[in-house]
Amino acid sequence: MNVRAVAGARASNARRVTILGSTGSVGQSTVDLLLRNPDAFEVEALTANRNPDRLAEQALALRARFAAIADPTHYPALRDALAGTGIEVGSGGAALAEAAMRPAGWVMAGIVGAAGLAPTLAAIRRGAIVALANKEVLVCAGALFMQEVARYGATLLPVDSEHNAIWQCFDLERVDTIERIILTASGGPFREWGFEDMRAVTPKEAVAHPNWSMGAKISVDSATMMNKGLELIEAHHLFQLPVERVEIVVHPQSIVHGAVVYRDGSVLAQLGSPDMRTPIAYALAWPDRIETPAKRLDLAAIGRLTFELPDEHRFPALRVAREALLRGGGCPTVLNAANETAVHAFLEQRIGFLDIVETVERTLEAIPEGELESLDDVYNFDRTAREFAAGLSGPRKSLRGTA
Repeated sequence: MNVRAVAGARASNARRVTILGSTGSVGQSTVDLLLRNPDAFEVEALTANRNPDRLAEQALALRARFAAIADPTHYPALRDALAGTGIEVGSGGAALAEAAMRPAGWVMAGIVGAAGLAPTLAAIRRGAIVALANKEVLVCAGALFMQEVARYGATLLPVDSEHNAIWQCFDLERVDTIERIILTASGGPFREWGFEDMRAVTPKEAVAHPNWSMGAKISVDSATMMNKGLELIEAHHLFQLPVERVEIVVHPQSIVHGAVVYRDGSVLAQLGSPDMRTPIAYALAWPDRIETPAKRLDLAAIGRLTFELPDEHRFPALRVAREALLRGGGCPTVLNAANETAVHAFLEQRIGFLDIVETVERTLEAIPEGELESLDDVYNFDRTAREFAAGLSGPRKSLRGTA
């Protein structure tokens, strides 16, 4: 992982920041921290997908220089809301790229899914410090993406709570002393459900995570445990470790977020309340730390921390993600695209909960393997996988028993 010292502090000593995806769950947590530390940060740009009212509210509160909405149909509402404020506005993919390329030293990459790849790369290619909350970027274009990070001298800081925890415990100067890393998983809302019982799961049940407050897509990924499969692939690229040295352990309390096991038997773990503002704050202020409103741990009150191995029979997403990583090439790209498509279909009640992972498996089986030699290859695999998965996710279609 490429981590270097922050350079070129502004005369005001305020760090200039941009948030890609400011109205999402991670974006809103980042905005909360910025509002709590108004003298430490200046906001260059904010972006959203299709929430102009919230975006305008954030831009005004943070005195942003630029606000961009991805969906052009919402541009008039954003333009009108910010008229006369001096805040520049834009819409569409070009505006998202502009936001990423504007002169902010620190960029939060918080756009969910493969849609975040292009603007995140734009920030990387100008050598910014990029706080990566979008795991799908590394899943669908990991090796190519890390090559761009190295080529342009960018700094990549992990924001996912698990990878952020490992980063805090990872000796970057002596990687040879590390035996393995451990990603923890809450197990999601259906950790104790039988496989067949999950067949009738509704979108409302799937997005009700027991510990974390997250967006719908990430919550469903947590419920299927695909989220942990994606994080396995992300960890492989971030920490440059083979898959067999990345362990996943179910930890229902979500207090231990990650650990590093050293060759002398020492285990360094990071603990904290399940609040995304903690890992975001670590990345936002790095290499320093800032105060957050996260609830402080009372270990005596918690009383007990438990751990167990994941059940890959009931949650096959872990196996499918691991196999995609081992197969390499475009397989992780296909995995991610098919999963995004299937989760969307589930949230629209066009397929069942158990059909999500089956859609991914069938898409991986159907699309010929190939290498990723350029970003065009990434986009081609992504498009092909989405088209195939969408064909499996027609109105109220159940995949079981179909040809």
